[in-house]
Amino acid sequence: MHTWNWHNWQGLPYLTCSLLQDWQHGFFTQQFWPRSPEDLTKVLHPEAPAYRLKQVHGNIVLTPQEIHSKLTAGGNDVTGSGDSVLALGDGLITEQQLQAVWVASADCTPVLIGDVKTRQVAALHAGWRGTAAKIVPQAIARLQDQGSQLDDLRIAMGPAIGGEVYQVSLEVAAEIGASITPHTAEKQIIDALHQLPNSPLFPDPNPGKVKLDVRRINALQMENLGISTAQIAIAPHCTYQTPEYFFSYRRDQHKKVQWSGIVS
Repeated sequence: MHTWNWHNWQGLPYLTCSLLQDWQHGFFTQQFWPRSPEDLTKVLHPEAPAYRLKQVHGNIVLTPQEIHSKLTAGGNDVTGSGDSVLALGDGLITEQQLQAVWVASADCTPVLIGDVKTRQVAALHAGWRGTAAKIVPQAIARLQDQGSQLDDLRIAMGPAIGGEVYQVSLEVAAEIGASITPHTAEKQIIDALHQLPNSPLFPDPNPGKVKLDVRRINALQMENLGISTAQIAIAPHCTYQTPEYFFSYRRDQHKKVQWSGIVS
């Protein structure tokens, strides 16, 4: 079994996962707010440059080189001004050693991936829309383009809203469920999800609603690619139900985030 371990930095708590023990990484708590990824990288590796994106709940995955090209070119793929110009996207994969990649989340799933052979890493922000658009398989395909073998990947999904409290409409559940079942009609997709072992769906008393475990859907997408369950770890922490450590947009409606990062 993979273990999740608490660490302390100047009295502030953050989490690591034993599956990613080969890399400097951390799933940071709200106690680190409002520090930037540049600040947080110093906790992990003082020499590494930090990379982040303006997250847009999609499935765009970029490398540091691509970010640099977009920022240089300007245009619709970037936002902000001056020193705070960012490329748009929800996933980052490294190309070289000592690159720190970061994603922000409040209830969405932060996903950190490492390759034990190539040593490259990825950081992904998988909200329900990104999950429906298969951001994790997208990133894995890009890692494979860079020489990764599926068996060499180690994937950790950090604290996110738990399925037992995440209420969505049947329509949203079907949109996400379509990423792991061949069905196209809403009722068929929902029925198929209910029938899965360890189903990602939980009943909800309200008509037209269901509770959904987004991390489980991501795990099933990876299993469909041929990744074994032993290569995947899911943090036993729900952002919504752990107010002492994590921001939850659904709980508080505040636009605050916690950062998760990993260094190649």
